[in-house]
Amino acid sequence: MYYFRFITNIDKWIGKPGVNLTVTDLQVEAPESVTEGQNVSLTCKSSCALTNRATFIWYRNSQPLTERRDRNNQLLLQSVRREDAGRYSCALHGHSYTSPPSAHLSVMYPPKHPFVAVTPCCQLVEGNSVNLSCNSDSYPPALNFSWFKGGTFVGSGRIYSISKISSNHSGEYKCKSITEHGEKYSDAVTLNVMCVGCPVILYISIGMVC
Repeated sequence: MYYFRFITNIDKWIGKPGVNLTVTDLQVEAPESVTEGQNVSLTCKSSCALTNRATFIWYRNSQPLTERRDRNNQLLLQSVRREDAGRYSCALHGHSYTSPPSAHLSVMYPPKHPFVAVTPCCQLVEGNSVNLSCNSDSYPPALNFSWFKGGTFVGSGRIYSISKISSNHSGEYKCKSITEHGEKYSDAVTLNVMCVGCPVILYISIGMVC
């Protein structure tokens, strides 16, 4: 509520009732997080009355979404992908104001493309140590990992260490990346350790990174 007051050398006056100023705004409502493959709806809300002809424009990370000018104030993302994650804002077509990009959509997805990296790489000497690390792409990031030699569980954690490696450690190793949204095995890597005094070779199978 705005009003004025003026003062003279005789008296002072206040202009009541004043003028009520209402500032309208646009806000995007969205769930904080969704799981990959779900459908999600985002809503552009306004504090002012809009006509039925109002057209909404949507933005992700300040970039306009192509061909997304909807007369409906909702943006429907079907079978959401991880590429859909980001900050969303909306605007009315023909107006310069854009809502603050305050609605952040997080897309959670299970582990994808796990792989095993071996350090040191390419030649192992019997008696030395070797580290196998499990890497995967997931959101949220995987915190639980399991290791297998052949089909036998041998350890847990992102890094599996073998000290004083010997020919008994030869075999196929793979890891399993685990999150609340799913789990996935890596391709196996083959360690072939020769005896002391013999050529020591580490054979690398498909999917192994050094």
